[in-house]
Amino acid sequence: MNTAVNDPAGDAVSHPVNTPVGDLVDDPAIRPVRRALRRDPYQLVRLGAWSVAEAAPALVVGLAVARAVDEGFAAGRPVTGFAWLALLGGAWLLAAAGARQVVLAVAAIVEPFREDLLGHVVDGALRRSTASGRGPGAAAVARANLQVELARDAFAAVVTVVRSFVFTVASVVLGLAALVPDVLALVLPPFAAGLGLFLLSLRALARRQRDFILADERTAEALTGMVGGLRDIAACRAEERVAADVGLRVAEQARAARVLARVTALRTVSLAVGGWLPALLVLAGTPWLLGRGAGPGVVLGALAYVTQSLAPALGDLVEGLGINGVRLKVALDRLLRDGAPPARAPGRSPARDGSAELRGVTFAYGPHAEPVIDRLDLSVPDGDHIAVVGPSGIGKSTLAALLSGVLRPDAGLVLVGGVPADRLDPADRVLIPQEAYVFRGTLLANLTYLAHAPREAVDGAVAAVGLTRLVARVGGYDAEIVPGLLSPAERQLVALARAYLAPARLVILDEATCHLDPAAEARAERAFAERGGTLLVVAHRLTSALRARRVLVMDGTSVRIGTHEEMLAASPLYADLAGRWNPSSTQELVP
Repeated sequence: MNTAVNDPAGDAVSHPVNTPVGDLVDDPAIRPVRRALRRDPYQLVRLGAWSVAEAAPALVVGLAVARAVDEGFAAGRPVTGFAWLALLGGAWLLAAAGARQVVLAVAAIVEPFREDLLGHVVDGALRRSTASGRGPGAAAVARANLQVELARDAFAAVVTVVRSFVFTVASVVLGLAALVPDVLALVLPPFAAGLGLFLLSLRALARRQRDFILADERTAEALTGMVGGLRDIAACRAEERVAADVGLRVAEQARAARVLARVTALRTVSLAVGGWLPALLVLAGTPWLLGRGAGPGVVLGALAYVTQSLAPALGDLVEGLGINGVRLKVALDRLLRDGAPPARAPGRSPARDGSAELRGVTFAYGPHAEPVIDRLDLSVPDGDHIAVVGPSGIGKSTLAALLSGVLRPDAGLVLVGGVPADRLDPADRVLIPQEAYVFRGTLLANLTYLAHAPREAVDGAVAAVGLTRLVARVGGYDAEIVPGLLSPAERQLVALARAYLAPARLVILDEATCHLDPAAEARAERAFAERGGTLLVVAHRLTSALRARRVLVMDGTSVRIGTHEEMLAASPLYADLAGRWNPSSTQELVP
């Protein structure tokens, strides 16, 4: 399949750490986070460098206030006082520039993390659909995609807040040491006690927060189901029973909220101890500081460090880990559990060639649905080139999915190279869908994902399918490409070149050239026809049928196969399409 597979849970299991924080960090669901942070050390260095700039106000705020008061305004030198305040203003300008770069650096770490999770979910969905013989449900895919986005946002929030906390605390400690080292004895012990109290409560907070999130989701699902079925509920006079069921969910959520509130009280205590007790101690210790030579400005500067930097940093950390950290873990738990593919059946077999055969195949999307394909017999010899023609929704893509093994027939047998399609070695066939998948990474990695091809073979594939201009535009094979910055046609060309390099003897193009212009489409199809092996093209334009050796026409009542001339005589649908086709236009087969 033309699908990127990235397993975010592929790290080796490390030994558990017997602390509340260690238990949470060492959880298997957090391994994708560690992988994302280790992926590109340069991005971590970049993030750290710009974090220093962003933390500049935390470093100079106390010094600037103290010097402005003691050496400026109190000493009758207002120019000096304003100069120190201007220094503080410059630090804020530097922090603004650093904040912008921090956002970009965090995005460079988080987006590949999202791509890994999305690849894991897509691969799991496809493998489950192969095992069940049914395509992945749209609702399940949508829920998984929502969880991926939730995990991405939560991961970005956690990285941002932890980074900010570390650099802010370091800046405050350095600033206080430069201002008056004695004040550290008043500030650091209660701050450390508050931080320790929060870390000790983190495990219980994470568990209770998770319980509340799940209870909230169950309540939302119950309410959604009730609203959607109000008419049936009234018709069946089931108001009391449904109200009792929904009320049970609401009561469960209320209990979870009360337990969470009690645990959250510990978070409030930790903020009071670590964030505001240092300020009280500085005020209470003012006589002692003045007696050791500190001026009023120094006391104000120390208070500025505590109230403007230290306490907000601790509050952000508590909020970030206590909410977004838990959301991240819940989302990863679900993605790694629900997205994990089922165990594959042993005995994947290689195909003897690229032939394909359907024997009495029937398939319907659901036990009560009309068959999309009904008792179909089809034989495609090795090396054949077939174009599949028919109206939209007639079953062309279903046929492609059956041949590729993504779907399993309700009845009959699908063979590829003499092997059942769902037990075929994946390397023996490749399916390119209409929406081509391109993952974030180098262009070379995208092209050689299905085969470890030498550079000469890559050059040949690029030239064959018409990808040369894109290679030059992005800056060569080693350039990193972002899927969203490529046009749909460019993504299709990348996927076509990838399939061209694959060792598969059977290539299925399911409207895989629909975003290409007619000339580019013709070039790509000729390349695959000359490549060797069997080619099956779900036609987007009638020109694809003219280039094929045989045409398979699906009209909803029968399936016919033959040459172009034979189909003109045998199929009214095909004759009609050909009769009103203008070779100078780009008329598509779908009305």
